Amino acid sequence: MIIQAQDVGWVEVICGPMFSGKTEELIRRLRRATYARQRVQIFKPAIDDRYAEASIVSHNQTELPSISVSSIEEMWEHLDPKTKVVGIDEVQFLPKGTVEICETLANRGCRVVVAGLDRDYLAQPFGEMPTLLSIAEYVTKLSAICVRCGNPAHYSYRLAGDNQQVLVGATDQYEARCRSCYYSLQQD
Repeated sequence: MIIQAQDVGWVEVICGPMFSGKTEELIRRLRRATYARQRVQIFKPAIDDRYAEASIVSHNQTELPSISVSSIEEMWEHLDPKTKVVGIDEVQFLPKGTVEICETLANRGCRVVVAGLDRDYLAQPFGEMPTLLSIAEYVTKLSAICVRCGNPAHYSYRLAGDNQQVLVGATDQYEARCRSCYYSLQQD
């Protein structure tokens, strides 16, 4: 549990591979903030339209209303100055400037909670996540279950042959894999 003094901002990062429960954990934390009667705003990249345009949605269909944005400027336009908690899902898909908005909001006294993939399907650092991990006061790294052997999984294995870094998908495109199963299949 994260306990901080009031009127002090900070950044929390929830990361891990596909199917590790990142969005579910983000929703849990944001719901708790609303129970505490804190003003919460939630954002997600417009590119993530898998389940809903105006909600963050976990793979098990838990959801909260959100604002879809295509740019950091758009996020600034929608931010209410009275907001105390800002949630951002799929943060790895947002463009440069994400770190700056998180830092600025935290410096203004906001609690900023972001969730996203720390690595892409090639196991390389994804987007601005490495910098967010380094500036965050709190980091939660989740694991999934390897679909091949049942061990803890920390890799997102892409099933499709597409080689672009950003390919939004779910179980039709990706599987969670442990290190052994991820690398053994990469060489096949």
